[in-house]
Amino acid sequence: MSGAIQRSQQGLAASQIQLNTGKKAHDYAGLGTDAVRTLSARAMLAQQQAHQSVASRVGTTLDLYASHINQVEKSTMDLREQLLTAVGTKQGPGLQEAIEAAFNDFRNAMNASEGGLPLFAGAQTNSTPLVPGVLADTIGLNPANAYANDQSRLSARVGDGIDVEFGIVASDLGPNFIRAFRTLAEAGPIGEVPTGAQMIALSQAVTEFDDALVDLRSVNGELGRKQNQIETLGTRAEDRAILLEEVIGKVENADLGQVAIDLAQRKSTLEASYSVFAQLSGLSLANFLN
Repeated sequence: MSGAIQRSQQGLAASQIQLNTGKKAHDYAGLGTDAVRTLSARAMLAQQQAHQSVASRVGTTLDLYASHINQVEKSTMDLREQLLTAVGTKQGPGLQEAIEAAFNDFRNAMNASEGGLPLFAGAQTNSTPLVPGVLADTIGLNPANAYANDQSRLSARVGDGIDVEFGIVASDLGPNFIRAFRTLAEAGPIGEVPTGAQMIALSQAVTEFDDALVDLRSVNGELGRKQNQIETLGTRAEDRAILLEEVIGKVENADLGQVAIDLAQRKSTLEASYSVFAQLSGLSLANFLN
């Protein structure tokens, strides 16, 4: 009877542990033959969670690329409008400041960094990818020498056997930005009334900026495709992780409703055992002799 009581105590303790932890067993040995399946599912879950995490980080980097590229496009479009206005009116008040501001926007975007490392430099992380520091530095500059980046591209594994190359380097935007800014810089400071030579330079710069915007929008279009691909792969990894968590839960997680029923039954059984044991232990030969 003492052994039976101990077994009842062990069963009650097991039910209490299941109720507290929500798990069927406190180790894999307690899962029996399901342990192998659970371990395999957990390995796949860890892999999918890693893919999901990588996709999230890549998505953030792509958003940063898009933000800086869109800023360059907006700044260039604004400057292009001002150049056309100056050509049409033959007046250029504030145009020089607008040109320098647009160049500064372009330089800041190309030299932007993430975590202390330049975004558009490829593997050349010890220097900024855009060489000219001010507008005047573009005078006589060969566009091929304007960028210090290499052609190394960032890539990441975001799915089972799926490696995605997503890096963008400054030179991908093409030489036409440098040509346009060089044309404007070589025209000299533009006053309120541009000279005839400066008017020609303004018209030429508009054409060069148009070519530059074609290059930029091509890069931006490819960037958008990569963003969609990364988002799709991240969602796929998340869906697979949810499915694997459900598979693991069916094996590991206890049915709390059934546990509560078992707990009540085992408690009643143990109390009955205590009562019977107390009655039997109180018996003696004197009870029968009387």
